[in-house]
Amino acid sequence: MSEGEDSNGWQLMESDPGVFTELLKTLGVPLVVDDLYSLDPDSLAQMQPIRAFIFLFKWVPTLSSAESSSMAGEYDPSFPGFFAHQVVNNACATLAVLNGLGNIPSLAFGPQLSELMSFASALDPQTRGLAITSSDWLREAHNSLSPPSAISLDGLGLPKKTEEAYHFVVYLPAMGSLYELDGLKPHAVRHGHFEESGEGWLKVARETIETRISTYPPGSLEFSLLALRDDPLPILQAQLNQLQLAGMQSEAAELVVKISQENSKREQWAFESSVRRHNHVGLVHALVLALARAGKLESVKESAKSIMKDRVDKARAKGQMMDED
Repeated sequence: MSEGEDSNGWQLMESDPGVFTELLKTLGVPLVVDDLYSLDPDSLAQMQPIRAFIFLFKWVPTLSSAESSSMAGEYDPSFPGFFAHQVVNNACATLAVLNGLGNIPSLAFGPQLSELMSFASALDPQTRGLAITSSDWLREAHNSLSPPSAISLDGLGLPKKTEEAYHFVVYLPAMGSLYELDGLKPHAVRHGHFEESGEGWLKVARETIETRISTYPPGSLEFSLLALRDDPLPILQAQLNQLQLAGMQSEAAELVVKISQENSKREQWAFESSVRRHNHVGLVHALVLALARAGKLESVKESAKSIMKDRVDKARAKGQMMDED
């Protein structure tokens, strides 16, 4: 959850594949995260092997009864896998990642994460959550991926506003069933058995996630779905080497294109990460000064107010809540 004061030093993290992939790299885990725009079989087949889904959704209290119905699965108090409760706000992104990683067999961890997971595995879910969110190095790794908060409004006596809350959960296969691991729930949730043949667990995951989305108002877009998957670059490079040795130049050329596309995506992630981390206050201050010296600041300010008013009016016409501040 991303609402409330009890964050214990944890900052909000964006639902961005580059952000999650960089976190995995910091944790020493040889996996990546990619956006999913469709759950159709062809789209999922292109990303195999998929280890888990990370699902971000808008927290709507009025839907709590629907989520507790039978279509939301059933609690499994005896779930023997790794499951940690969320005990502080803003940590749900990293907690979802760890709940996923902790249930992937034979997965390699970096030394710090390996030590933390080994220690936490012997604890109950509540204490496990406390151990994870009390880890200074993990909190620093998480916060390093959040945009800098250079301007603080604390102490100005401004009225508190209720912000929309979003939450991360993870779906993954375990012991022949699809499980949902939500740190805000008391137990892991089992969503049904799957067959190893065909699509396997992905079929049950698709049905479960689509059913969950259907409980929201039609046209809602407050969702994000990410796939936690094996890094495709080493796999593609190994396939390329085999094709080149076999003299299959046409097939090799196709793989070269795929590798180039994957590397371009990583470069874009790196650029976006550098922009995200940069403190733009100095740039904004310099632009404001330049506009003031040129005598254009007031006209720009009035234009911005007009644009914002139009946005607010359009949002209210659609029934959305939006402030003009």
